[in-house]
Amino acid sequence: MSESLLFLTGKLAEKSLHQVLASMQPAPFKYRITQIGVSVAALMTPELIARRLPDVGDASKVIVPGLCCGDLTMLEDKYGIPVARGPLDLKDLPQYFGRGGSNPDLSKYDVKIFAEIVDAPQLSLDAILERAQNFQQQGADVIDLGCLPNTPFPHLADAIKALKSVGFKVSVDSLNADDLLLAGRLGADYLLSLTEHTLWIAEEVDAIPILIPAKSGSLPSLYRAIEGMTRIGKPFIADPILDPIPFGFTESIVRYQKLRKRYPAIDIMMGVGNITELTDADTTGINAILFGIISELNINTVLATSVSPHAVNAIAEADVARRMMFASREENRLPRDYTAGLLGLHDRRPFTYTQEEITEFASQIKDPSFRIQVSNEGIHIYNRNGLFSEIDPFKLYPNLKVEDDASHAFYLGVELARAQIAWQLKKRYTQDEELGWGINTFKSDQSGKTAHREASMKEKKQK
Repeated sequence: MSESLLFLTGKLAEKSLHQVLASMQPAPFKYRITQIGVSVAALMTPELIARRLPDVGDASKVIVPGLCCGDLTMLEDKYGIPVARGPLDLKDLPQYFGRGGSNPDLSKYDVKIFAEIVDAPQLSLDAILERAQNFQQQGADVIDLGCLPNTPFPHLADAIKALKSVGFKVSVDSLNADDLLLAGRLGADYLLSLTEHTLWIAEEVDAIPILIPAKSGSLPSLYRAIEGMTRIGKPFIADPILDPIPFGFTESIVRYQKLRKRYPAIDIMMGVGNITELTDADTTGINAILFGIISELNINTVLATSVSPHAVNAIAEADVARRMMFASREENRLPRDYTAGLLGLHDRRPFTYTQEEITEFASQIKDPSFRIQVSNEGIHIYNRNGLFSEIDPFKLYPNLKVEDDASHAFYLGVELARAQIAWQLKKRYTQDEELGWGINTFKSDQSGKTAHREASMKEKKQK
């Protein structure tokens, strides 16, 4: 038997909700819509719902607006059925129910992230630990200590001990055999990087080596190193090295494909920093593409860096990308509608309402509170005194009549600035909500956001 859903809504959204649900027919559920007497869905709270909704009839689940604030468990206790928030914008209901009304599972991944502290020799122990903790919070599984050429690292041993003492997995990246031997003997988990000529180090210590070609781009050299480690009988990871653009990037991708085809079962690493750091482009898209390749080739580990200011979130983006691409591959579907974490500048569905729909909303408004929406045609602000539409917010100001109310003018200025940015970049705008910038979005405390939203709505109602 199909699920029976009860949708709760406010006065302004009721007609649109009917239209959206009707457009989804035949839907895999039965539904009813109840308008509970508030104008704006964002003002709906569990306490208000409990007072105004005596029962849920034959519904097996209640869907409240996505902007409904508060703990929904009190409603589940009252009505005895699940109560869930829908999407922030009701126009996203088809996508929401495309996943059965549940969020995608991004808890799983099969790629390990090594986060390299590239300037470790120049940092104090405290600074190394702080950087490691920051990388771990972004999703790193292993902290890699980079040893710089011709740069002493007298506190390498202390750095390894300090990281291990607080539970970090540690790798050491050096071209110096003495550094690698020291690291292995002190308990480093991985060593970067050994070639066919330095496999003897792997026989001296327990650390897992990452193998690279003895000569740049030489797969035969890497193959010989792999065969040598196979004879030794110890675990290893192979890395044919990802080259930067335009110095052999495409050919290096081909090397990864050849390596995986020749050795279907070995662990392979890809160092993505040569692309994220050395390309003046947003790293969100770069990581998405690279992790798509990584997923298809079943590459197991990634060496990521966060050095250039434009790559400040590259490790966090790698974490999002590995989860999204894993889910996409496992579900055998395109990597869409999993997360907006890698959509930094634009949104897939930025403008959900047309100017005609906004005009109809505006005609229903009987109070002085301003509503702001964005469509493909521009920015729209309206209250009972009329609808005003422009591309430039400065042209809207004379119509707002808030010259004598500094706090209200400030609020509208902030919101109109957000709306203008959203229109220019083709992003989703929701009044009283920060713009979404993927993982770069400031994660403010939810209770703080709720308090701000409710305070601002109360202020607008008083105008």
